Amino acid sequence: MNPSSNKQKPSRVIFDPSTSQVSRKSNLAGLRQSEREAYEFIVKFLEEEHMSEFTKLKFLRAVEILSCAVHAQADGNMDDYYPKTILAKKIEVLILEESTENLMGSVRQQAMLCIVALSQVNPPFHLSQKLDLVNVGISSMFSLPLILPSLCQRDNASLYLQTVQALDDMLQALVMDDMRPNMLILQNFLEIILPWSLLSDKVHEQTRALGTISRLLRFICNFPELSHMEEFAMSGKLMSILGLFCMGCNYQISIEASEALHYLLKLLVLQRSEKQKTETILKDLQKHFRGEWFASLQDLTLFFKKYLTPEERADVIMVTMEAMTNTTRHDISGASKMLKMILKYTIPEIGKVPEIIQYIYYHMNSITEAIALKPIRKILYLLSQSYTDEVILTLFKIEDQSQKGVCKPWEILASFPKGYEMIMEYLLQRLTPHQRSKDQKPSHRGTEISPLIATRAIHELLRVPSRRMEVQSFFSSLFLALLFQISFFVLEGGDEISQDQQHIAEWVDPISSTVEALKTLMQNCGYGDHVSSIQRHGGWGLLVNPERHYDGVTLLARSLVINNCWHNRPLFGSIISFLQDPDCKNPLTALVLLTELLQCPDVAAVVDDITTHILADWFKSEEPATVKLLLRMLEVFAKHENMVRWLRILQPYVLNCCYSSNSDIVLETLLVLRNLLSHLTWQHSSSFLIQLTFTLVPFFEEVSEDLRLTAFEIYGSVLAKVKKRSLVFPLKHQILNLLVPLVLHLQDVNTDVALICRSALCHTAAVLGWSKLKAVFAEKDVWNILGALLEQETNKALWFLKQCVACFSSPQVPVRWAAVWFAGQILQTLDLEEMDDTDEAHTALRHMQRDSDPTVSCLATQTFYILDAKKLLLAKQPPSCFSRRRPQRRYF
Repeated sequence: MNPSSNKQKPSRVIFDPSTSQVSRKSNLAGLRQSEREAYEFIVKFLEEEHMSEFTKLKFLRAVEILSCAVHAQADGNMDDYYPKTILAKKIEVLILEESTENLMGSVRQQAMLCIVALSQVNPPFHLSQKLDLVNVGISSMFSLPLILPSLCQRDNASLYLQTVQALDDMLQALVMDDMRPNMLILQNFLEIILPWSLLSDKVHEQTRALGTISRLLRFICNFPELSHMEEFAMSGKLMSILGLFCMGCNYQISIEASEALHYLLKLLVLQRSEKQKTETILKDLQKHFRGEWFASLQDLTLFFKKYLTPEERADVIMVTMEAMTNTTRHDISGASKMLKMILKYTIPEIGKVPEIIQYIYYHMNSITEAIALKPIRKILYLLSQSYTDEVILTLFKIEDQSQKGVCKPWEILASFPKGYEMIMEYLLQRLTPHQRSKDQKPSHRGTEISPLIATRAIHELLRVPSRRMEVQSFFSSLFLALLFQISFFVLEGGDEISQDQQHIAEWVDPISSTVEALKTLMQNCGYGDHVSSIQRHGGWGLLVNPERHYDGVTLLARSLVINNCWHNRPLFGSIISFLQDPDCKNPLTALVLLTELLQCPDVAAVVDDITTHILADWFKSEEPATVKLLLRMLEVFAKHENMVRWLRILQPYVLNCCYSSNSDIVLETLLVLRNLLSHLTWQHSSSFLIQLTFTLVPFFEEVSEDLRLTAFEIYGSVLAKVKKRSLVFPLKHQILNLLVPLVLHLQDVNTDVALICRSALCHTAAVLGWSKLKAVFAEKDVWNILGALLEQETNKALWFLKQCVACFSSPQVPVRWAAVWFAGQILQTLDLEEMDDTDEAHTALRHMQRDSDPTVSCLATQTFYILDAKKLLLAKQPPSCFSRRRPQRRYF
């Protein structure tokens, strides 16, 4: 099949003689005799069917005369004499009747010049009329056989050149609109002319088409203002077509294309450059006029970047890629050179990215030449760098529509190592949008893939086996991102997806697809056995269970620790970096993971003060689960030699948790402290242990038995670490300050508390060197102990009294009763001077008379009266100068 058969061919126009029967209302009075004769001949001619060449030329001359007459009138209109449409149709018929086998006569030429004359008068041609005329004229001229200048065909060659000029004049006249070239009309003309250069296999047809375009562009360059230049959408396509012809093997075609390209570039300079730079640019451009193909290619590359719109640049790329699927090796080579030159430097903004990606995908298999594959691959690489969102979305659409036997898009994308890594990093940012760099600007196209789409894309890329080495480099960050995404989907239900991405995600289960992506990641990095082990232990099921999700995270992390995975350290570093952001999402998942990882010796060895300070800041969280997890992490710190030394940073935060308004956190804190003490030594933690003894005091009188018991257990453990040589202020003071509460809590309703208190009393006696009291503490009841204590440490009576008063607020009746009783015993041993310091006890006893328990209330009343009676008795007793002075009561 001849390629020229695909070019636009005009339909045969059939003239209806009945149309000549128009109402003759023309005003002929204003016409000259010759003009009236021309009019009458036109009317007569249109009624005839068969005409000689002479008659045709006379008719065309008559139309020109009448057109000139109308044009000379101020408000002249051809329709006032004869419908312009009918005249144009008749002229179109005359052109069609001319032979395309040879050039005989000047009817064709005069017909085109007649159209020029008609275009100068009103009414203007409709666009459809112009296109019909151009189509007929182009077909009539371009279809003629090759006419070479020679002595024997001199007249024929001269007639051909005159006819070519007439065609140019007709095109130039028809492209005008209100005294300016109309670029939308030009675009329509080019769509008629270009197929003659692209589809024809005849050199003379190609050169005629290119020459016509060149002369038409040269004509338009003469006008400073053009109509609809902004809507002209063929600059990129035309530039690339002409550029490819410049690199063709035929010299004549190359020259014609080079000239046409020159005028196209000149047109762009005149319309799009800064006015002060226009002259300089045009001078540089003129130097390359009709130059070698390399000079044209340099100009094309410059204009590609500076003067084309994003959509026009896309057209250049598309046309050049289409040339690479050509069966001619020379065309492929030229297209490859052009693309290579265009892509040599960073490309500016590109439009129509989805169309480019689709073309590459569907034609990748048909491009077999190595010289073509390289630039095609580079295009995909560059687009994936700059327009990752659009590339990913397009690939998903293609994949959903692709059929068997078509190359998988993800394999194409993964075939570029650097591009693969870059896209993975980009998808990671989309997967965790809250962690996006502040310097990173959102997509200027307004197209940003959702985290769910990013997850699906990551999974597809991970399934490409050829890139397992690249996956190793970002395993930790990708592992975290996918795990966080699972937490988000399981616990919060997922994210919203824009309408344009809904069709891609509607058949994807977000949780299962993300879990599968995580499994694939682990398998690609050599952890296939871990995946199977987690499956056997039900870890994957726990991970997707909202109620047991964190158990699944723990099992997953524990698998990494047990097998001492190589990525544990990088994963630890990624978690710490993540936790540096106080507003980060999923901190609980990160902390669960970190708690397990810290049990890995390699990870524990790299913990430092910076890491510990980052964790300490999370104690400020208002989320109880977060604080509880941090508290449990303390035990892990205490078990490793390297991390023990950093506990001092966390200790103040832990003690502060004891004052939390959340009772669960308080209990958790005390339980952790109790377990922590077994790993602490007095040598390294004395300051913390002393501070802890002061922190525990309020918990000795807690209503909750769990809190109270734990507090006493902790205090007992602290005392067990105290030696005589370490008993200095303020520790000794605090031990003595808690002496009476320990004794009183021998009456505690919880027998475990009582046992702990007795043991603590014995240890207290040991460190204080109270050998006699130690035996009493070990065997006697509370009353005997209190009596022996008061007898031996008489000088501390007022201090003991103060401790008793503090226990008046105990929630336990036995403790309050014993405290009131012991207070009464102490009061009976005081002298008058010491009685002056019992105001606080006096007030407290008055209050205790209203105690809810009658036995305590009754004892308090009795003690209160004894105190008053004692004061009166001492006040009446005269001082004796011979009485021995009692030792001064003092606090330690």
